[in-house]
Amino acid sequence: MLLSTKTQPKSRLLGFADKLAISGSVLCALHCLVTPLLIVLLPSVGSSFLADESFHLWLVFMIIPTSLIALGLGCRKHGHFRILFFGVLGLGFLVSAILLESIFHSALLEKGLTLIGSIVIAVAHIDNFRRCRDHDTGCD
Repeated sequence: MLLSTKTQPKSRLLGFADKLAISGSVLCALHCLVTPLLIVLLPSVGSSFLADESFHLWLVFMIIPTSLIALGLGCRKHGHFRILFFGVLGLGFLVSAILLESIFHSALLEKGLTLIGSIVIAVAHIDNFRRCRDHDTGCD
């Protein structure tokens, strides 16, 4: 089945948004896991923007709108709204990681919630991307 010229750019944009949100989620998880190691191995990293908590905030503020737009548009397209639910659930884990870390000052809690949230968001976007692609080709 050939795509119309109106559908093709929208599908590409939606696929790009899913990939951007997946990349942001993975980057968030890597930041949580690798930064402590880098600080130990390269102390100069400890004072850089990468080690600063604001880096995590910037990532989350990039992931939230990208995820909501990509998953919302994707679910409107393919009709599987549980994907949006899981995406919002993952975003909730990321936001909770930031809020609870500032209350309890527990790096372990923050890292655990961030990893769970990042994985849930990435899986939701992968499923969204596949369902949008299948919807465009008529393979549901």
